[in-house]
Amino acid sequence: MEKLVATLKRHEGTKTHAYRDSLGILTIGCGRNISESEEHYGLGISDDEIDYMLQNDIERTIKELSQEYVWFNDMEEGARRDAIINMHFNLGRFRFAGFKKAIAHMENGSYNEAATEFLDSRWAKQVKGRALEVTDMIKTGTYLG
Repeated sequence: MEKLVATLKRHEGTKTHAYRDSLGILTIGCGRNISESEEHYGLGISDDEIDYMLQNDIERTIKELSQEYVWFNDMEEGARRDAIINMHFNLGRFRFAGFKKAIAHMENGSYNEAATEFLDSRWAKQVKGRALEVTDMIKTGTYLG
């Protein structure tokens, strides 16, 4: 199996991002066809692969938050902490860091004020219901439903 994997990687190449192969077929990784075209038999990715990538992305998000914000490390596990992970996951490191007032409120444990600041943003207008749910989690420390 090791030699097969090495040969396929050498022949197909590996890419960490989606690209078009020599035939113009949307591809990712090591020759994984993710085209929606029946003509090209696009495989997409499996539910297990989605879960694997999501878990890796969540772990990366938690690592970034832990390195950047001392207050995040002090938060107990639960809905409020998960809300911050959710926002950071959605916004990315640099856009999340732009919420200076909200982050200061989080640091002080002023969750209602933080939620208000997060809601008063272009992000909240873009994601609508997600913003309402996430900021309610910040305010209450509980999951909806």
